[in-house]
Order: sequence, then structure tokens, then C-alpha cells
Amino acid sequence: MPENSADRAGGHARSRALAPPIRIPVGLVLLVGPPASGKTSFIRALVGQGRIEAEAVVSSDGIRTELFGAVAEPADADAADAADARIFEERDRRIAARLADGLVVIAESTNVTPRARERLHALARRFGAPVTVLRFAPETADLLQQYAERGRTDLTEADVRAYAAVMSREAGADRLRSEGADAVHEVPGRRQSATPAEAAACFVVGREASGGS
Repeated sequence: MPENSADRAGGHARSRALAPPIRIPVGLVLLVGPPASGKTSFIRALVGQGRIEAEAVVSSDGIRTELFGAVAEPADADAADAADARIFEERDRRIAARLADGLVVIAESTNVTPRARERLHALARRFGAPVTVLRFAPETADLLQQYAERGRTDLTEADVRAYAAVMSREAGADRLRSEGADAVHEVPGRRQSATPAEAAACFVVGREASGGS
């Protein structure tokens, strides 16, 4: 008898439940994925399940809201560049502070370009911290469906497609390893019939991964 979609979904769920969680050491955890790929939902699930403390997550979007509020992007290009510079300087400061204290830190931004990742790798090298990449790479159809479901107004469908194209071209697993990542893990999503909670349950992060308290 042929396997139907419900059987496949159940099989995926069972295989994830039986597999031991992936252990991520203390250091820099670098999220890589286009907008609407599920990064924020995954992080919320990690925090909600107590797998990571909220303070360990450094989000460029969160810092933008802290500094500038829920406002539209500046129309002036110079003002937008200045705002971005301030946001990423603050992000780097927070990441460096946690790495200096020997704590795990999750860098939540798209990070689909080599230039963006190199800036973060440089921070990790400064403190001798390992870099673990969590890669979010849904199929384009799934990505666009998730974008539509979220109702985001700060990005267009064309923007999302453009990010996805850069991701495909410049953020493959082999490329990420060649840049210095100590490990690269694919985060399951809609294609694997995984909810954010199920995806989060696949990972143990930080001191728990080392067997510490």
C-alpha cells in the first residue's frame, strides 16, 4: 500500500523523537536563513522549552526596535546606513560581552552573505569560541507561503526571493564550513513536517550540551 502524506509526517515525527538531540557547545551560534525561513519561531521555541535563556539571543531586529521603535525604514539612504551601523555595533557589543564571559550566544539575523558572517566569525576568533551554524533553507514555495502567513509589511515578496537566491548561492553547507564554522546543522521545517517546537527539541544548547549544570 502506498504511503500517504500523513504516514510520511508521522514517520518524520517518530524519527526525530527517536534520534538523540544535537549537542551545541558554548560559543557562537550563528543562524543563517532568509526572512520568513523560521528563525524567530525556532528561537521562541528554544526559549519557551527552557533550552536557552532569552538573554543568550542577540537579534538585530530586536535591537532595531529597541533603538528606533516600530518605525518605517528611513527614506534617506544615509540615515538608513547610519541606523544600520548603530544597530550592528550594538549587536557586536552584546555578542562580545557574552563570549568574553564564556557564555553561549545566538546571533539572530539573516547572515546569508559571506561579509555578514565574517564579521561574526571575527568576534568568535577574538575570544577563541567555536562557531556552530544552524541553517534554515526551506524550499522557495514553503518560504513564500510562510512569508504570506506572517503578513510582514517591511519586506516584499521580491525581497524574500532575493534573500533566498543569495542563500542558495552563498550559504551552502560546504561554503559555511570553509569559512570556519566548526559545525553546520540543518534545522528541520515545513518540508520535514516539523513544527518550530519539534525543531527546537532536536537541539541541546550551551552548558547542557557539555554536561554542565
